[in-house]
Amino acid sequence: MTVAAMKTELIAVLYGGNSAERDVSLKSGKAIAQGLEQAGFNVVLIDTKYTPLTELVAQNIKRVFIALHGRGGEDGSLQGALEYMGIAYTGSNVLGSALSMDKVRSKQLFKACNIPTAPFSVVCRADLASLDVDKLLQELGGKVMVKPAHEGSSIGMAMADTSDKLHDALIEAFVFDGDVLIEAWIDGPEYTVAILGDEALPAIHMETPREFYDYEAKYQATSTQYHCPCGLPKGEEDIIKALSLQAFKATGASGWGRVDLMKDSVGHWQILEVNTVPGMTQTSLVPKAAKVHGLSFSELVERIVSL
Repeated sequence: MTVAAMKTELIAVLYGGNSAERDVSLKSGKAIAQGLEQAGFNVVLIDTKYTPLTELVAQNIKRVFIALHGRGGEDGSLQGALEYMGIAYTGSNVLGSALSMDKVRSKQLFKACNIPTAPFSVVCRADLASLDVDKLLQELGGKVMVKPAHEGSSIGMAMADTSDKLHDALIEAFVFDGDVLIEAWIDGPEYTVAILGDEALPAIHMETPREFYDYEAKYQATSTQYHCPCGLPKGEEDIIKALSLQAFKATGASGWGRVDLMKDSVGHWQILEVNTVPGMTQTSLVPKAAKVHGLSFSELVERIVSL
């Protein structure tokens, strides 16, 4: 179906939901709906926290734009439900969504595909009582990042450089997840590359005075700086674009998304993760990259629908 034909139908933007990233999703969904309306689409906003998916059938909706971040919207479960209902949706399919959302499985995939990523270990909640925290910390270089396996927006993440800090960080991470990724600390600048179809958009360099690019740096602080163009020589930016596309395809992601990576202290690039439903407010990273690429926000959301 052509984009012009799609504009004669009703498209639903699914947003809100029940995940820990609900607040960000509400903002993304409203921005996407506004952008789609500016592009000429007939749009209805549906908060999945309060409205069952059966409402899509009741309203004869055949297409949806997924603006749900985190569990329930980004992990493959919603994608599976929509496929069962015969409703088309934006972004990655069930497998690509599930693998990208799972930090542990995606790291294992990167390692198997020889995609550079920092050394890591995985701890299950049941293993905590018998875990040799001192040994684990030293094996990973004495300083680590602790991440719940299935959360986004840096929720539940913490740095640890002592055994006590690592133990406390694990306790906190287990509030969010039964599996926790412990990753060797990467001491270097952080970048992100937006993916649109088979194309990598201009890279963005994020700078924060905080210890790392955490939830506050992403959504609350006014001190975070975003550089796009990113300041890298063209050859090096081309390298991270190619690396990001490789990581994106390795998890089975498709359509659109964002890949985060860092440059370590010896100059090696390390892939952090793949995001299949990244933030989409007017000031989020994907729209920033799209703007430098020559796409307005409304053109960006129309392109995502067309994919």
